[in-house]
Amino acid sequence: MDHFQHRNGALFVEDVSVEAIAEAVGTPVYIYSRATLERHAQVFREGLSGVADKHIAYAVKANPNLAVLRVLAKAGYGADVVSGGEMARAVAAGMAPGDVVFSGVGKTRAELVQGLETGIGQFNLELEEEGHVLAALAAERGLNAPAVLRVNPDVDAGTHAKISTGKAENKFGVAIGEAPGIFARLAGKPGIELRGIAVHIGSQLGDLAPLEAAYRRVGEMVATLRAGGHRITHVDLGGGLGVPYRPGETMPSPAAFGQMVARVTVGWNVKLMFEPGRVIAGNAGVLLTRVVWVKPSGGNPWVIVDAAMNDLARPALYDAYHDFVAVRPSGDRIVANIAGPVCESGDTFAKAREIDAVAAGDLAVFRTAGAYGATMASTYNSRAKVPEVLVDGDRFALVSDRIDPAAQMAGETVPDWL
Repeated sequence: MDHFQHRNGALFVEDVSVEAIAEAVGTPVYIYSRATLERHAQVFREGLSGVADKHIAYAVKANPNLAVLRVLAKAGYGADVVSGGEMARAVAAGMAPGDVVFSGVGKTRAELVQGLETGIGQFNLELEEEGHVLAALAAERGLNAPAVLRVNPDVDAGTHAKISTGKAENKFGVAIGEAPGIFARLAGKPGIELRGIAVHIGSQLGDLAPLEAAYRRVGEMVATLRAGGHRITHVDLGGGLGVPYRPGETMPSPAAFGQMVARVTVGWNVKLMFEPGRVIAGNAGVLLTRVVWVKPSGGNPWVIVDAAMNDLARPALYDAYHDFVAVRPSGDRIVANIAGPVCESGDTFAKAREIDAVAAGDLAVFRTAGAYGATMASTYNSRAKVPEVLVDGDRFALVSDRIDPAAQMAGETVPDWL
């Protein structure tokens, strides 16, 4: 369920007209619904009601806007971060340091120190050397770093190759067969409390079977490690649940996911940790755009909009689908291509798609843009950095400025020898 609905012929976000936001802020602009974020956070937590001991850490990479993070902090969520910048954002938004989990395959020494000095709740180790370095840095400071070892279960998530993370050829985690040896060499080192394992096999998962297969392998590894004399108290099961992008598309519900987890993890006797991102933020946001031209062609017309691949990169990166909906649909439909103004053929959102009929000047939205939208935006072609708005009932606020080319140039210098 989301709070983006047409009323009296026009699109509203909660009780705010999308047209009012366009008038106040301009386009393109991301718009998020607080009520939808809160609802998704609640539904995910309720889905895990069968899991007695759990920790939910929102995957900040999905949408790191401070206002979004504040909403989720108030909903009782921690944070899964993959950089020092995301860590700082999570804490600044009100998430307790002890509720922060630091994932990521390329943590620098400076970021490890930042995590130690911030007092975060868990480091997810990606390789043995990282564990040795973390232990030494913590011991130098008289600290004991809580950590788990991320294992790669060699399970195909069945998702897009660029967001698959659990196959043997992926860069993430250690081969599950090597985990007992690595765990034994790291456990008991001064400066580190190695207390469990982590797994994450990919993103936008539309089938629970790969997750169940990975979790069963993790359960076997928990038993193996305990048989080796290790104390296992935490298992991080990652995230990755998909969301529907296409009209009529269905995905596994948090309730179905939770039932599977409760069934598979019986007898583990650990705190289970989860890292939802897209499933919380995806359908809580849209990208509002204005049609610039409708360009005739020898085939389908080209609908040229003022949003571009630098604002929403997913179609160019993954051939991803985002539903395109007119703010004031007439009821007429056309088959068209949709593209942005960036000077790249890849700046195309759809080809030969049936959409609401639109004309130059009309407003439209790309749906399901709350995750991996603004966070991946750039200023390519010296375009303005896309702004973000949060709606709360009948009010809205600009929560990230439009950074125009003049502001961008102000951060650059030309050497005096040129």
